[in-house]
Amino acid sequence: MPVTVRDNVALSRYELIDDQEVAAIEDYEVRGERIALVHTEVFAGNEGKGYARRLVDEVLADVRARGLSVLPECPYVRKVIAEQPGSYLDLVPTDVRARFDLPG
Repeated sequence: MPVTVRDNVALSRYELIDDQEVAAIEDYEVRGERIALVHTEVFAGNEGKGYARRLVDEVLADVRARGLSVLPECPYVRKVIAEQPGSYLDLVPTDVRARFDLPG
């Protein structure tokens, strides 16, 4: 079965599903036109499969498609954005980038 990512709106989290089981999550809080990505977690037994990166990449793509801005409160999300500023930095509003140690 393919690995998929879904937005579980009822739980305010994105879920990476592998073999019909939740393998990783990204918790979020919607704040108007901004979405705070607050916690990335890969569940035991799923480490080392690249799930955290895949999940964050797909979450950021979905956020872009929805026309929202990102507040990268999760350290892992900040790391992904910092590593790929050409791909993701534009999702973070310029007025909060310094707060997250991201280039203005």
